[in-house]
Amino acid sequence: MAILTLALKSLWNRRYTALLTLLAIALSVALLLGVERVRTEARQSFANTISGTDLVVGARSGSIQLLLYSVFRIGNATNNISWQSYREIAQRPEVAWTIPISLGDSHRGYRVMGTTIDYFEHYRYGRKQPLVMAEGRRFAELYDAVLGAEVAKELNYRLGQTIVLAHGAGDVSFVEHADKPFRVVGILKPTGTPVDRTVHVSLEAIEAIHSDGWMGGVPSLAAAAPDLTPRAITAFLVGLKSKTAVFRVQRFVNDYREEPLLAVLPGVALQELWDAMGVAEQVLLAISGFVVLVGLTGMITVLLAGLRERRREMAILRALGARPGQVFLLLVCEAGSLALAGVMAGMALLYLLLFAIRPVIEAQFGLHLGLDAPSAHELTIAGLVVACGFVVGALPAWRAYRYALADGMTIRL
Repeated sequence: MAILTLALKSLWNRRYTALLTLLAIALSVALLLGVERVRTEARQSFANTISGTDLVVGARSGSIQLLLYSVFRIGNATNNISWQSYREIAQRPEVAWTIPISLGDSHRGYRVMGTTIDYFEHYRYGRKQPLVMAEGRRFAELYDAVLGAEVAKELNYRLGQTIVLAHGAGDVSFVEHADKPFRVVGILKPTGTPVDRTVHVSLEAIEAIHSDGWMGGVPSLAAAAPDLTPRAITAFLVGLKSKTAVFRVQRFVNDYREEPLLAVLPGVALQELWDAMGVAEQVLLAISGFVVLVGLTGMITVLLAGLRERRREMAILRALGARPGQVFLLLVCEAGSLALAGVMAGMALLYLLLFAIRPVIEAQFGLHLGLDAPSAHELTIAGLVVACGFVVGALPAWRAYRYALADGMTIRL
């Protein structure tokens, strides 16, 4: 304890140099843990987006691309699926339920998704959690809209408010369906998934806004259904009666002769996505690790550079009875204390940055960055950095250990 107290006082005596070293370590640790937090949250966010769905079916393309545009609302489909093909697959005896989705429109930068009431009945996220209304009800009439939590919050929408959809999925659109406004009838509770950033309408409404013959609303979806049967959809989700039938249905869809289709298992497609991103993840972690190494190297440099000025200090300690091992331990404690303080400052800096930038990250990329306590993995990384601080401090400590009393008391001209 006496050695640690002496080490802290020694650092305080050289506080400006120590502060710069601490700052370098803190920045590197914040970067390393920040990359790890983003990587972990991204995986968890993607994994929690869809649950309980056996197959995702869309036009033939890549499995990752199909998953991204149909589930995560990222990118666009290469082609649509005819309504006839959808109905034939949906009516197979193995199929318990389906959720058709139609994409291609937007509202002030948020995706619009046409679907059916089955979406609210069968869609699950996280640990098979259902969608729950925070306010209002599901759509029932043609020009009803149900908003995701983030859409309602960011655009400050309330029930009964009128909104206008636009053609295309960009932030800015010059083709608006202003003659066919929608009324907000429901707002979903937050899910932490792309559902929060989606405007939900009926498939019939999607057909109506793209049909010149429909200039106004109709009493109900039931009344409009005969004339507004969709001609095509973007994709659909499938739930099966038995998990053992998944490969049989997948093979049927992939070999479908009427049009080229693709059926993917969400879990398998997600794993392919992680495999594709694995190299980038490892590169980012390696870069962050090297940044931490640079910070620790800077600490070694500062300690080594200060040893020449501290020779007399070391010699006095030896003259007062300090053993060589105690001098060695003093330098190691100084290095370890700097590393520990740097790690703590880095973690504090990380949480400040997360608090500041997470609204922007959520808005731009749809990635929720939580302010939860550090995970066991993050604490392990932090502990390794502190341990490395003690280890790298052994080099200047060994140099100080070798200084002789006479060498330290000698005045060099």
